[in-house]
Amino acid sequence: MSNEKEFAEEVLNLAIKKGADEAEVYIKSSKKLSIEVKDQKIDVLESSFSFGYSLRVIKERSLGFSFSTDRSNIHSVVDNAVEAARWADKDEYLELPAACHSKSVDIFDPEISAIEEDEATKKVCMLENASYEVDKRIKKIRKALGIFSRADVVIINSKGINTQYSSTTCIAQIMAVAENGTESQMGWDFEGSRFLNQVSFEEVGRNAARLAVQLLGSRRIHTVKTPIILDKAVAADFMEVFSSSLSSEHVQKGKSLLSGKIGKKVISPKINIIDNGLLSGKLGSKPVDDEGVASEEKILIKEGILQGYLYNTYTAKKDGVSSTGNAIRNRFSGLPSVGISNLYIEAVSKSNVLTFNELFKSADKGLYITGAMGIHTVNPVSGEFSIGVSGLWIENGKIVFPVKEAVISGNLLSLFEKIEAVGDDFRFYGNIGVPSLLFGPIEISA
Repeated sequence: MSNEKEFAEEVLNLAIKKGADEAEVYIKSSKKLSIEVKDQKIDVLESSFSFGYSLRVIKERSLGFSFSTDRSNIHSVVDNAVEAARWADKDEYLELPAACHSKSVDIFDPEISAIEEDEATKKVCMLENASYEVDKRIKKIRKALGIFSRADVVIINSKGINTQYSSTTCIAQIMAVAENGTESQMGWDFEGSRFLNQVSFEEVGRNAARLAVQLLGSRRIHTVKTPIILDKAVAADFMEVFSSSLSSEHVQKGKSLLSGKIGKKVISPKINIIDNGLLSGKLGSKPVDDEGVASEEKILIKEGILQGYLYNTYTAKKDGVSSTGNAIRNRFSGLPSVGISNLYIEAVSKSNVLTFNELFKSADKGLYITGAMGIHTVNPVSGEFSIGVSGLWIENGKIVFPVKEAVISGNLLSLFEKIEAVGDDFRFYGNIGVPSLLFGPIEISA
C-alpha cells in the first residue's frame, strides 16, 4: 500500500497548500468474490475490485468534503472540498483527531486474500449439500451464499494520523426450506470471520436445515404470560436495534432510549454490554476507526447500569469527552458517523450462565423463540415493539410442539430488564455477539 500512502500524502499536501486549515484523506480499495450455488452449480458469481478516496477539510471552522474513484481527479477533488468549506456554515465542534498509538489486531488471512474461484465454489457447495443431508424434508435452498473479500485502508490527516491496514472477510449464509405435505418452514443461518478456517460452511448449512425442520407441524397457542427464551440469532436482532441507542449521535439528536441515563440502571443487572474493536478475527475488529482513532474496549453497560456512549471525534467534542474510536463510514464517499465495532453481551457472573438444557428447565413452561418478523419496526426512540414470532413450546423443561403466528409486544428496555440468565452458546452474528437469553414472564398473544 506504499503507493496509496504516497497518493494520500499528495492529496493532503495539496489541500493544505490550497487553503485548508486541517485536512484528512481516506482511501479504501477492496476486492470481493461472491458466489451463490443452486443444485451444486454456480447460480450467481460476482467478482469485483473497487477503489475510492475522499478528502475532508476544515477551513475557518467550516467543513468541505469531496471524493472520487479516479486518481487523476486529485486537483478537482481538492478544489471542490476547499470551495465547499467556503460556503458551509461554521461549526465550533469541527476538528480532526490527533495522532494516537493503536494496537495491532489479527484480521488478515492470506488464505482468503488468495482464494481461487474453484476453491470458493467448493466451500459454498458444501454449505448447500450439508443442509440437504440433514433431513429428507429439506426440499429447497433459497440462497446458499459465500463471500470472500479483502480490504486495504489508508487514513492520514494534517494532525499527525498516518495509518494503514489490511483485512479479510469470509461469510457463509443460507436459507433452507423444509416441506411436509402442504406445510413449509424456513430456517436461516449465518457465520462470518476474518479467517477462512473459522467459518464452518457445513455447520451453517446443517443449522439452517435443523431450524427449518423443527418448525414443521407448528400450531397456534392461546394468549399467555410466560417466560421466554430468545435463540441467540433472534437476540442478535434485538441487540442490533438496541445498539443504536448507545450512539452519541442519536443521543445528541434526541433519538435514543438511553438519553440522560448515564449512571442509572437501564437493563438487567445480570449482564454487561461491551464494545471492543480489538477482538481477533471478528468482523468489527480493526486497529483504528474510520478517522484513524485507536480502537479500544468499552464497557458501556455494567451490571445493568449505563456507563457511557459511543463517540467519534465530532460528537465527542460536543460532549466534552474523548472519541471512543467508533467513527464508521459505510463507504469511502461518506462522512464519518458513529457505530459499533464488536458489540456483545457478557454475563456478570458465571452463576448467570446456564447450559441449553438448564435454560429450558429454568423456563419450566414457556416459549423458545427461534424466529421473529419485524424486529426492524421497533421504535428506536420509544422502544415500543409488536412483532410476530415462531418457535418451540416448552413444558417441564422439554420441547412439546412448534409454535407459529404468536406475537410479543412491549418496550425494549423493559424487555432487557427481565433477563434472568444467559446461555453458554455465545456466538457472533456479524459484529454482534450474543448467547441465548432467558427472560422473566412476558405476554404472548395469539
